[in-house]
Amino acid sequence: MIKHYEPKQQKALTAFTPNPRLNDPALYDPQPELIAAVNVAITLGLPLLLTGEPGTGKTELAKHLAWYFQMGEVLRLNVQTTSTSNDLFYRYDALGHFQYNQNNQTALDKGELEKRFIQYQALGAAIVDQKRRIVLLDEIDKAPRDLPNDVLAALEELSFYVPEIDKRYTSAAENRPLIVLTSNSEKNLPDAFLRRVAYHHINFPGEDKLLGIVSAKVEGYTSAQLQVLVEHFSNIRVDSGHKLLKKPATAELIQWVFFLKESGFDPSKTKLGAEDYTILEASYAVLAKTREDVASIKKVRWQGV
Repeated sequence: MIKHYEPKQQKALTAFTPNPRLNDPALYDPQPELIAAVNVAITLGLPLLLTGEPGTGKTELAKHLAWYFQMGEVLRLNVQTTSTSNDLFYRYDALGHFQYNQNNQTALDKGELEKRFIQYQALGAAIVDQKRRIVLLDEIDKAPRDLPNDVLAALEELSFYVPEIDKRYTSAAENRPLIVLTSNSEKNLPDAFLRRVAYHHINFPGEDKLLGIVSAKVEGYTSAQLQVLVEHFSNIRVDSGHKLLKKPATAELIQWVFFLKESGFDPSKTKLGAEDYTILEASYAVLAKTREDVASIKKVRWQGV
């Protein structure tokens, strides 16, 4: 097992070596139903609303589409309970502007004010950019009740006004952004909003799909070895699932397998030794997020033993 940290043995921390495939948008493998939903959204110019368990790839789809259509980086807004319609377009640093005015006798012209104290956000940045972009509004269900409808109104107008600089930005219809919205539950969203979006629920993948995903994301194991790990992961979700406060999702599976590979764990062994069990139990720190969940996962047998 790789040991970076050993109490009472002071040493330099080695350089971090990330999994180069973890966030590669080219490796995203959508289900046919999700592909169909994306095509509906694009054809009709509708926002695409995605629901599903955390870690099933809702956010990663936006990054994949930006890569696939060569549309630059995703313009992302992490929606908060305090988000307002203005946050869709821009943020004005009023405090910073006030402090500048206190310390300088010469007022800024509108161009300098915009450059220094206006930051364009998500949908606003897409409109200002004057070309097609991917806009991700993450966890839209956290938003105040009127914000989802503000998104639709903004899409219809493709225009917004910045009173601080007395300037309106407008985008041509052909530059309409592709909007991806994620939600943990569509129940919190207004009916009027739901009627005007394309919707898809990402189901948790079956074992065959999980095997394909982890094969693409983690190098170093054979297909047979990965099959063993996927089966154990599935058993954790099924056997202890009703006891878990939070079931591990696809993202956790990928990280878990990568850790085991980096630690020299051989899943093809018919019998695990003490060191193997030490690595396996340590790896559950990736899959479980509470003390109770760790205890439940440890009760799941390895390969039926």
